[in-house]
Amino acid sequence: MDMKILPTIKSPVDLRKLRIDQLPELARDIRQAICGQIMKTGGHFAPNVGVVELTIALHYVFDFSHDRLLFDVGHQCYPHKLLTGRFPLLSGLRQKHGIAGFPDPRESDYDLFSVGHAGTSISTAVGMARGDTLKGEAFEPKTNPDGRRVVALIGDASIVNGVAMEGLNNAGTLKRQFLVVLNDNGMSIAKPQGAVAAYFDRVRVNPAFRKMKRMGKDVVSHLPGGSIVEEMYHRLGEVAKDFVTEDAWFEKFGLLTVGPIDGHDIPTLVDILLEVKSFDRPLVLHVHTVKGKGFNFAEGDATTFHSPKPFEVTNDQHLESEGCKVKLKTSGRSFTSAFGDAMIEMMKRDEKIVACSAAMPDGTGISKVLPEFPERTWDTGICESHAMDMMAGLAKTGFKPFFAVYSTFLQRAFDQVFQEVALQGLPVRLCLDRAGLVGGDGAVHHGFCDISLLRVFPNSVLMAAMDESSLKAGLEFMRNYEKGLSSIRYPRDNVSDRCEVAADEFPPFKLGKARPLLQHDQPDAAILGYGTMAISALKAVDILNGEYKINVYDARFAKPVDVDLIQSLLQRGIPIITVEDHGIEGGFGSSVIDACNERKLDARLVTRLAIPCRWIYHDSRDGQLEEAGLDPNSIARTVRHVLDASPTVEIEIKTEASEKIRTS
Repeated sequence: MDMKILPTIKSPVDLRKLRIDQLPELARDIRQAICGQIMKTGGHFAPNVGVVELTIALHYVFDFSHDRLLFDVGHQCYPHKLLTGRFPLLSGLRQKHGIAGFPDPRESDYDLFSVGHAGTSISTAVGMARGDTLKGEAFEPKTNPDGRRVVALIGDASIVNGVAMEGLNNAGTLKRQFLVVLNDNGMSIAKPQGAVAAYFDRVRVNPAFRKMKRMGKDVVSHLPGGSIVEEMYHRLGEVAKDFVTEDAWFEKFGLLTVGPIDGHDIPTLVDILLEVKSFDRPLVLHVHTVKGKGFNFAEGDATTFHSPKPFEVTNDQHLESEGCKVKLKTSGRSFTSAFGDAMIEMMKRDEKIVACSAAMPDGTGISKVLPEFPERTWDTGICESHAMDMMAGLAKTGFKPFFAVYSTFLQRAFDQVFQEVALQGLPVRLCLDRAGLVGGDGAVHHGFCDISLLRVFPNSVLMAAMDESSLKAGLEFMRNYEKGLSSIRYPRDNVSDRCEVAADEFPPFKLGKARPLLQHDQPDAAILGYGTMAISALKAVDILNGEYKINVYDARFAKPVDVDLIQSLLQRGIPIITVEDHGIEGGFGSSVIDACNERKLDARLVTRLAIPCRWIYHDSRDGQLEEAGLDPNSIARTVRHVLDASPTVEIEIKTEASEKIRTS
């Protein structure tokens, strides 16, 4: 990559030394750097290359070593990282000991929060604005011109999230500088949904935007040059009406609105930001950007290139040229793809099945279902709470709703699971993609607490899929379960063919019953693997190579667990090792311990392997499993510890669970 300017940027101080006419070349450098890295390792592509000019302009105008910059979602932070001294670290993006794919305060003081969920930036920014005011550190044009300014950057349709609305409602009450930059690219991860998204579509095609580039200079010429006087408030109000011919939606929240302006026109961005940076009221700057900007293949398919796997050019065209074609690298059939196909097959058989996703149709496999059943399938946009309540309403009217959602986003709808689903005894079915450790997205996206959250509800049934056949069988069980909430979890991984059998021979799910995978009449120990950890347990037995006789079970259920199996093993003095890709507190292993207590069984014979109670950061999924002690080698070592330890040590190991085992 031939980059001349970006390697010279050690901090935003260096950026602000550049001339305005040098900034487009810097933007090209940043796009080259991001594309070159993601081609090798994967990562968030389209959202990042879409905010390059906007990020440059923000850092050119504001000093975020002093001022506050709050990101929403965070998957558009790569240009920000490159401008804040982390260009030399880009080669380690999303890799162990490298930089995160999301803002991370461990890396830099320029990152204020670790963020990976939508809708939070405005509320956290309001909190920081209030905190700075209480401490006397807030910017005030007359009394404290050197004080801190606050900027919240929100985009990818996060503005339609309920939390964002709550933040706007409170932002309008501030009596100080507060800037919300709306990065409006007409997209979330997929096409945004709902009435608010439709409103922004109307604004975006307004003739005022088409002539915005010409108007930008005229606007600035009519504003007082950086001075804050009451006249500016009124003039900006008129400017907003010139830009947006409809009543500005944000003004209903008490925030003055300017825009939309061209988010790729650096001179106009800088001019407008210079004027609004010292405005002493809450203000929204509506910026229009193109997701995937600079790469035709990404602009034309921003959903696919939102967060692609590594990719390569499949013709001789340059990446930025119009004829360029790229090919994503694939490694096998994913659980997500298997889920989408299974849903289509079930919906063909059962007309009562309905399905939805919350802004993740591709990531959950619902994109396969939507064209097949457009009247019975919905993408609700970034609003998990609404989606959960909508599914409850559908269940109340006699339908069989399946909500496909990432495990990490399930917790955003916990109250709705409680009040509108579980308390009502409604059979809403949760399909939890990305359960467990997720790889490069790291701590902000791990699905480590879904069992803990859901097992507290009466009549809830919690399952995990081991492979594609068990996923299909679990979904079929859920289709017919009507007594309450049910869920099935599966990882961001490919399905294994280790235990595949013909569909008509695969044993169906029976409530609370495990499935034996490897059996001996008199085993030395038994491993209960939850979900894909059962496959890992079989690989661990391979590693042991006949040292011990080990029974392996596909546990299938975390609630209710197979208490009869547990009792049978423990009463014969057979140690049990539970293995799960979930947090150790409140997970499948905890369910086994609770079952032991209920039947007064000796729980000292139970050893739990699970995600330890500490944050596990970005790495490959395999690397994270190894760090957590959940890879086949670690499981094999645990078996040896359990069976070779003296009785005294054995008790200590089993009460301290997997963390003690790995350090002993």
